[in-house]
Amino acid sequence: MNGYGRSPVSPVEWAVVESAIGPLLLAGTDRGLVRVVLHAEPRVRERALAQLRDHLGAEPAESASGLLTEAVRELAAYFAGELREFGLPLDWTLSSGFNRQVLRELAAGVPYGTVVGYGDLARRVGRPTAAQAVGVAMGSNPLPVVVPCHRVVESHGGLGGFGGGLETKRRLLALEGVLPEPLF
Repeated sequence: MNGYGRSPVSPVEWAVVESAIGPLLLAGTDRGLVRVVLHAEPRVRERALAQLRDHLGAEPAESASGLLTEAVRELAAYFAGELREFGLPLDWTLSSGFNRQVLRELAAGVPYGTVVGYGDLARRVGRPTAAQAVGVAMGSNPLPVVVPCHRVVESHGGLGGFGGGLETKRRLLALEGVLPEPLF
């Protein structure tokens, strides 16, 4: 059993793909996409693969079977502005409890080009006073971009936080037409 109360999943395959926000590490199981890691430079990649090994109880292998083909295709289409809704199967193994509930609501109920406040998302899952806990759930999101935690903002107009950095959040929101394109 792993730390999340499940038997190990096998196989776990991974690939690194380039994107408009830098390299992304994608990991998948036979259940679906299980992990997206932003800014997947070598050091970040190695740490993420070690965490996957620890949490899933299986040694991640570079993708060779085509397990990640659809994830790569959909993410490329998203960054090209051609995809507004991901249709990938998701493996929720790395999320549980309240965090999983919030992330599932986010994935299903906050469409491309829109944002939601932390408090609003808390209300949607029946916990109106849990805005801070929603923030924690966003920080635990194992599937950023695909489960769009970048679309969660502060109620009073601020961007809020983002594990991939605020500049990355701004770029994702600009891609979706929520913010003007950042100046570089």
